Amino acid sequence: MLEELQGDDILYIFDLDGTLTDTNGIWLEVDREFLARRSLPHTPEYQRVVERSIYPIAARFTKEYYNLPDSPEDIMAEWDSLAEHHYRELAPLKPGAAEFVCQCRDEGRPMAIFTACRPALCEAALRRFNLWELFGHIVYAEEIGLEKRNPQCFVRLSELLGVPSEQCILFDDSPDNCAAAGKAGMKAAGVYDAYYAARQDELKAVCGQYIRSFEDLLKK
Repeated sequence: MLEELQGDDILYIFDLDGTLTDTNGIWLEVDREFLARRSLPHTPEYQRVVERSIYPIAARFTKEYYNLPDSPEDIMAEWDSLAEHHYRELAPLKPGAAEFVCQCRDEGRPMAIFTACRPALCEAALRRFNLWELFGHIVYAEEIGLEKRNPQCFVRLSELLGVPSEQCILFDDSPDNCAAAGKAGMKAAGVYDAYYAARQDELKAVCGQYIRSFEDLLKK
């Protein structure tokens, strides 16, 4: 599929968590630590909801699910505090991610980031690896106000970027996100991440291309 989309007007859109950075596990630990501070259980039902939600929706759900006195804003601030150290100092890139992004830059390919990550955390991670300046656009899902599993989120993204959906290819580790992008008219390339290991057949089914690592796309 990538070989079929080599025109200069094709926009490569990268997810951050689990795609460029190996950070999905961080959010699982953040959730567990947040709940442990309150002696609350981390239930499978809770995890299924928050892992697919943008920050404000996840915070409102957390407040309601556990009947917390905290405001959604306070919940989000605590999550930020728990995650910040990881993004600024610890979170690694996925193998081959930096090299592939630099390869795309050298080819003159337009690139964007589309992430449900918080803006400050996203910037901290990308600046740490000197990748921040390589992306022409960085769009945050919470700005759009829709979850990334909603196809309308990608319709709106296309409008914001000023690029028709059919001229975009999304790199993402989430089967839900890739399926939504496809329904919006975008191409999708599935990127393996251990967090979704049990759903790889589903990811392959909704993507035109699937890679275990960005190293698979590096030119020799």
